[in-house]
Amino acid sequence: MPKSDKKSSDRPLRIGAVAYDPKVVTIWEGFKDYFHKRGVEIDYVLYSHYDAQVDAMLSGEIDIAWNSPLAWVRTDLATKGKCQALAMRDSDRDLTTHILVRQNSNIASVLDLKGKTIAVGASDSPQATLIPLAMLTDAGLVSGKDFEVLYHEVMFGKHGDHVGGERDAARALASGQADAACVLDSNFTVFVNEGTLDPGTTKILATTPPYDHCNFTALTGVSEKRSRPFVEVLLAMSFEDPSVRTFMELEGLNRWLPARTSGYQQLQNAVSRFKFYA
Repeated sequence: MPKSDKKSSDRPLRIGAVAYDPKVVTIWEGFKDYFHKRGVEIDYVLYSHYDAQVDAMLSGEIDIAWNSPLAWVRTDLATKGKCQALAMRDSDRDLTTHILVRQNSNIASVLDLKGKTIAVGASDSPQATLIPLAMLTDAGLVSGKDFEVLYHEVMFGKHGDHVGGERDAARALASGQADAACVLDSNFTVFVNEGTLDPGTTKILATTPPYDHCNFTALTGVSEKRSRPFVEVLLAMSFEDPSVRTFMELEGLNRWLPARTSGYQQLQNAVSRFKFYA
């Protein structure tokens, strides 16, 4: 099929997103209509994994990417800092990861994990693998030497945007297959409420410092004239508006906020330490 000769400034703003769940189509169909009614034309392109989405951004196939934190780090590395974070959800700020152990275990400190097996999510999950393992490394414990890592490679490439790997890690802890498990703070509550972890059978051994999650990313070469209307409509989106509330609920937020990048330092350090993108 021949390429269109339509100028990029004339076409809708292309937003990239990763299809980690069928609801992603519902969300972006709703957002597309919402933006159209406010005079901002967008279209969305779905990718099966984040590396494909980052490649698409670097090649100019999309204008803005709804990036995982790891995809943000890769974009920042690939462009040598020539990218910008535009916006993020309120729920993307100040997350933490818990390292859980069984309530009746004799593990009382992080150093007691020496010689143990630690269950994590997929190897590309910032919250369930990279960040907590880096915290253990900072404490002086080396994976593969001081402790074994039990990975749960559920939907590798989607950077832990689902709870499958973390849920399997929690199950490994509950069944005795692992001595500890790394899970997002909010998912710990989910796993207890749904019965994956029986109430009172686990305890929090350690918690990471707060970190941030997803953001809308653009390269610095994207015209502000093109991106500003998108960001303005996004930040003005209200959870009280019934026309968009369902889509905001599906996306897991109450409001959009201007992006910040200070919350990615732990992940950046983990990527460097483990040579994840070497």
